[in-house]
Amino acid sequence: MLDELDRNLLEILVRDARTSLKDLAAQVGLSSPSVSERLRRLEERGVIRAFTVEIDPLALGYTLQAIVRIKPLPGKLHIVQKLIEEMEAFGECDKVTGDDCFVARLFVRSIGDLDCILDRIADKAETSTAIVKAQPIRRRPPPLGLPPASSS
Repeated sequence: MLDELDRNLLEILVRDARTSLKDLAAQVGLSSPSVSERLRRLEERGVIRAFTVEIDPLALGYTLQAIVRIKPLPGKLHIVQKLIEEMEAFGECDKVTGDDCFVARLFVRSIGDLDCILDRIADKAETSTAIVKAQPIRRRPPPLGLPPASSS
């Protein structure tokens, strides 16, 4: 799906999404218009979804992060999902298989804030919470290398 030039462009952008077209072109050996066209096609194909900024939660006063497993009570799945979507403290949430329906990451300033958030869903779901001590691997893209060879 991706050729070597596309992978090179993506690797550069993963390191610094603010890299200029001119610098991208120089690094991959193409003209700026050619790079622009490749990026446009990668966006159209959905390979590139966004050019974003990463914000340090600590710089905004969010001293704690928590991972919360959430198991809605019978008949409460959609209500719980809507609550999660509406609360800004939920930085990300995955709907998963298994005993829990959701695994979410929260950004909070204190344990008291965490309690207030969890209290809002306590009558609609069971929760299990872990406080994040460190994040050895920050969110990163999937590997950009070639897909594994299929066995025939």
